[in-house]
Amino acid sequence: MRTVILQPMYLPWIGYFGLIDLADTFVFYDDVQFVERSWQRRNKIKMPNSWSWLSVPVIKRFGQKINEVMINNNIDWRSSHWKSIKHAYTRAEFFREYADKFEDVYRREWKYLAELNMYIIREVSSMLGLNTNFILSSQLDAEGSKSDRLISILKSINADEYISGLAAKAYIDSKKFDEEGIRLYWYEFKHPVYPQLYGEFIPYLSIIDLLFNTGKDAIEYIREGIKDALVIG
Repeated sequence: MRTVILQPMYLPWIGYFGLIDLADTFVFYDDVQFVERSWQRRNKIKMPNSWSWLSVPVIKRFGQKINEVMINNNIDWRSSHWKSIKHAYTRAEFFREYADKFEDVYRREWKYLAELNMYIIREVSSMLGLNTNFILSSQLDAEGSKSDRLISILKSINADEYISGLAAKAYIDSKKFDEEGIRLYWYEFKHPVYPQLYGEFIPYLSIIDLLFNTGKDAIEYIREGIKDALVIG
């Protein structure tokens, strides 16, 4: 069983959904430390003049885990984010096709950041026609840290293949995966160029940029990016 273990991010980039497409099981790594200046609470969209951040305001507390992070709803971020999205993409060819589903996200009240992120990721996966199984690391009895904890998660769900991003090479001990009989793959997404509003193409934006601009063809652009993306570790 091929598995990915990754933090739940806000409106993730398209390579995130490439990982979901490649995985049989996708584990939301929701019980590791929250990093404020990270993709866990923000992402980028393309505006008429440049790109812009959408950042979810949170209540800061030192050392909290991702699944403990509460959204600061004293700030009217939902209205602001949806207004920015409409301003950016109302002219996109497929905006109307998906607008209602995203507007529903911003009509709902969210208490925890992880719940918001995981809901969006599951909904977008459904829009893309992906049938990956999602589970939460916090629901598993994982032990250890770094490579040992990843292996503990994988063994608890009987996974025999693990896909990791290249950034994790700094702390993953590939020999431990070999010893446990788990095949390790490194993932290097080849970002495709797709039709986009407002002039020169900008890569590494939120998935909504791809959806609103390409509609049902979005999954084909993602699959273009994951061709030959896996290298055995």
